[in-house]
Amino acid sequence: MDLTEFGRDILARQSFSRLLGTRLERFDRDGVELRLMVREDMHQQHGFTHGGLLAYLADNALTFAGALAFDGLPVVTVEMKVNYLRPAIGRELIARATLLSGGRTQSVSRCEIYVVGEDGAEKLCAAGQGTTALLPEKRSPNVN
Repeated sequence: MDLTEFGRDILARQSFSRLLGTRLERFDRDGVELRLMVREDMHQQHGFTHGGLLAYLADNALTFAGALAFDGLPVVTVEMKVNYLRPAIGRELIARATLLSGGRTQSVSRCEIYVVGEDGAEKLCAAGQGTTALLPEKRSPNVN
């Protein structure tokens, strides 16, 4: 199984990602790309895509990118920051993330989120950075 298929399998096990319809378009040593079609029920009161949706995409993209440092071992987000740069008004969101640095137990990644307008043009609407950590090994319930 190649890295993209491995990533798609992981994304398919995330019930929230399935609910939203998130797609993993690319997952390789150069980074990750997630895409999500925007529906009207994903807007906030001013008609923009809700910031929580942008934060979700940043979280997932940053974690996938951070996992590149750990050869497929399970990881979780331990910290992230998102800057909202412009209202996300459009039909699709694209999150692109890359690994900045990987250590023994943590990695740092950054991402950019673009909104695709009706004309097909991508506009940068948010940027994020986050830290991903290896999950501790699971212990048997009988081990102290």
